[in-house]
Amino acid sequence: MDAPSGRPWLRAALLVGAVYFVIGRSFAAPTDHVQAWRLAAWAASGVAFAAHIAYEHFRLRSARRALASRAALAVAIGAAALAVAGMLHAVSVGSGIGPSWILALVAWPAITAVPAFCAAFVAGTVLTRLGR
Repeated sequence: MDAPSGRPWLRAALLVGAVYFVIGRSFAAPTDHVQAWRLAAWAASGVAFAAHIAYEHFRLRSARRALASRAALAVAIGAAALAVAGMLHAVSVGSGIGPSWILALVAWPAITAVPAFCAAFVAGTVLTRLGR
């Protein structure tokens, strides 16, 4: 899965999106202390988000808008993958795919990507001003 040499950001977005998916699936598996596992998933996702922003800012020297867009893309990829996994689970247990799952394929990425864009844009702005 090599990204073209001119787009290392795409490989990073796909990788971080896959990390979000793995975090979402693996941290949802334990059935005891569910609230603690959810908090741990948020923390792990926050670390992935911060690492992605740092990579975009320090390694790729991305502009704030590009940094925010790429971070939001990774979040949307992870959310879409989780929606697909949820839909496949619903099918496997015999629930079928209802309209809510079709909506989830669009809503989950959008609902997560918009705040991710805003947070990454603010983080990019802060990092740019601190670097001056």
